Amino acid sequence: QVIKGAKVGRNDPCPCGSGKKYKKCCGA
Repeated sequence: QVIKGAKVGRNDPCPCGSGKKYKKCCGA
């Protein structure tokens, strides 16, 4: 699902490539 290892901030672009912010995407 999401690449582990790199920390992603809740307001940073989601690493899944959706272009959404992490908190609105995989971080929800």
